[in-house]
Formats: sequence, structure tokens, C-alpha cells
Amino acid sequence: MRPCLAPALLALACAPSKPGVETPVDPSTDEDTGHLESHDSGDPEDPEDPFPDLPATPLKTDGRWIVDADGDRFKLASVNWYGFEELDHVPAGLEIRHVDDIAETIASLGFNSVRLPFSLEMVEATEPVGEVPLAANPELIGKTPIEVMDAVIDALARAGLVVILDNHSSEAVWYSLENGLWYTDDYPESVWIADWVYLAERYGEHPAVVGYDLRNELRDGATWGGAAATDWKAAVERVSDAIFAVDSESLIVVAGVAYGSDFSGAYTDPLVLSVPHRLVYTPHDYSWFHGTLASYDDLAGDLGGWWGFLIVEDQPWTAPVWVGEFGTCNTGVECVQASTDVNGVWFDLFLDYLAAGDIDWAYWPVNGTMARADDREFGAVDWFGVLDPTWSEPALPELLDGLQSIQEPWAFPTD
Repeated sequence: MRPCLAPALLALACAPSKPGVETPVDPSTDEDTGHLESHDSGDPEDPEDPFPDLPATPLKTDGRWIVDADGDRFKLASVNWYGFEELDHVPAGLEIRHVDDIAETIASLGFNSVRLPFSLEMVEATEPVGEVPLAANPELIGKTPIEVMDAVIDALARAGLVVILDNHSSEAVWYSLENGLWYTDDYPESVWIADWVYLAERYGEHPAVVGYDLRNELRDGATWGGAAATDWKAAVERVSDAIFAVDSESLIVVAGVAYGSDFSGAYTDPLVLSVPHRLVYTPHDYSWFHGTLASYDDLAGDLGGWWGFLIVEDQPWTAPVWVGEFGTCNTGVECVQASTDVNGVWFDLFLDYLAAGDIDWAYWPVNGTMARADDREFGAVDWFGVLDPTWSEPALPELLDGLQSIQEPWAFPTD
């Protein structure tokens, strides 16, 4: 059990500030799905329930908390499973293990949810996925990327895992320093909105799809307010209204600016969606977002000003926080324990911060191997992954131990 440091967290969470690092560099044919309008926590003995292990959905928000359809807290303890956003338009690992086995492994390690990054290019692709990326899943060969997404979501649902879809990029790419807004020349805002509406129509009634992460790591001049061309807050209002027209029950998950880390604008200009109890904020954090960290107070001072203040109850800006990405290397214990390694120092402190506020989170990534991209080798070991290259065992047991120590909630909404 990690120590409870909530008083220290809240004491450092009341004065928003902008992150000091502006440009961190990353190291590392089915029919449209239609299910029940709502999903009670399943009965394993009910032969008519295809997903008996799911929680009661849809999820919603209650102050700083995410709660299930019964009003009980549902803490998102998630992993990212990437690949839909990259060149093969499918998650990595499907060439190595069956999708059901991967989903069951994720659930068996104590995670309850998966963030699925995708590109708009993938959503619109109509050609079947190649055979090589699906080698361990022959029944998926010949399907289009969106049909593979259907199958992946169903597999995760059968394992009792809920899903948050994440628009990671417009083009299929590992990362783009240039295209950091919610639109590009080839994919204007109108296409971004139309693709989100399409996904909301396709998955809005699927009991496992509980939220839409509207865009990954806003950067390249994105602002909270200000000029229309860079005003991310106004874009969120437009796309969420369009989504709500077809699906008013799913969570709307909103990143900050400055690589998702800066929510200081929400302190003075809070986002208010047209449907209440749906807004979740999703910051990201990595070791390279910070300068030298000599103590917990150093980290808490940064995060409290960037986004920690959002979970202070009964404020105009109060909303749940789900850290959509954080990750460290998996090459040795120095990656996860306080040591001379900058990743280990940061990771140890960051887990303390998440524990102190009992904050929801999604580790980047679960992947044991990489998806194909311009600067990523298909099948190469992912040196941040929870799983090893077989996709069946933990890559670094000490990394998994740290994540499992913060999976269970200790704080709950008050009546």
C-alpha cells in the first residue's frame, strides 16, 4: 500500500500555473455495433448477456468522481493499447496472440479499462487490413480497420474491460510535432467532428465504450480560449454538442494544452458541457515534462498548478481527472524506483501523487511490441510496455507491482 499523502496534494493544488516544459520529446464485414441502451452489471449465468463481466454502464461524473450507472465509484485503472493510430491501422500484438487472450491478460493483471488510440485515417480506411498484423487472429483477416476495432472492443468487453476511444492523430503516425491541433490541412475540423459523430453512432450503445478522448496532447500553439484557429475549449464545445446529438450518455474526455498538461485556463474559464455529468479532464505526464525533481514537493508543486487543482471539490472548475498517459522504461528496476535514473525518480514520486489524490489513470502502454510507423519497427520490443514481447507476461514485475498498488480506490463520493 502506498502512503496516503492527500493533505500535501491538496495543499499544493490551489494555485494553477503553466507547465515549464513546452515541447517535451517522446522517447519511446460486421454491421454497426448495436447493443442494449444501458448495461447493468452482468449476471454470469445469463446466457443472453454477451458481456456479463462489465460494470454497470454508462458511466457518469459526480463532482470529482467517475461513477457507474448505480452511482458507485468506478476508478479507471487503465492501460493504453496502441496501434489503431499507426500505419497498419490495428493494435500491435494481434500478430502474436489472439485478441481474446490479450484482453484476458490485461484483465487478469487488475486493470479495468483500456484507452484505444486511433487516427482519423484509420476510421475512414476501407481497404482490408493486411494479413501480417493479424497473423494470430485469422478470423479477422479480410476485415477493414473499423471492423477490427469492433472485434477488439467486443473482446475487451468479454474480459470485463471498458473502453475509452482516443483520437490520437489525424494521419496515421506515431507522433507529429507539426500537427498538434485538432485539425490538419487534410483533415479539417469538419472531418474531425464528422468522424467523432460516426464513432458515437457506431459505439454509443455498446456497453463497454464509456468515453471519447477527443484529441491527444494539444500543442503547436493550442490555447484555452483566444483566437478561433487555436481555441481548443471552443472546439471541444462544438464537437461535444455534435456527439451529444447522437450519444448523450458517454463521457467526454478533454485534454489540456501544452502536450495535455496545462489546465490553468480551466481555473478562470471552466469548460461547461451542454449535457451535465459527462466531463472528464485528461492530463498527461512523463519525466521529461519536469526539471530536476529533488522531492515529492517539487513534483506536487508542478502538478498541483498544472491540473491537480481540478479535483478540489465544489469549485467552478471541479471535474474528475483521468491521467490518460504516463509511463517509464521497463528495462530494469532503476526505471521504477527512486535511484539515479530520472525515470525512476519521477515514476516513484508520480505514483505517490496518484495515490495521494486517488486519481484515475491510464499507463502508456500495455504493448509488448511496437506497431508499424515511420520511425517505429513493427514487432520490436516496446521499452515502456507493461507486457513482454510474448504479450503474456509482465516485462518488469516491479513496474506491474507499482501499478497494481494504485489500482484499488480508497476514496469515495460522499452523499
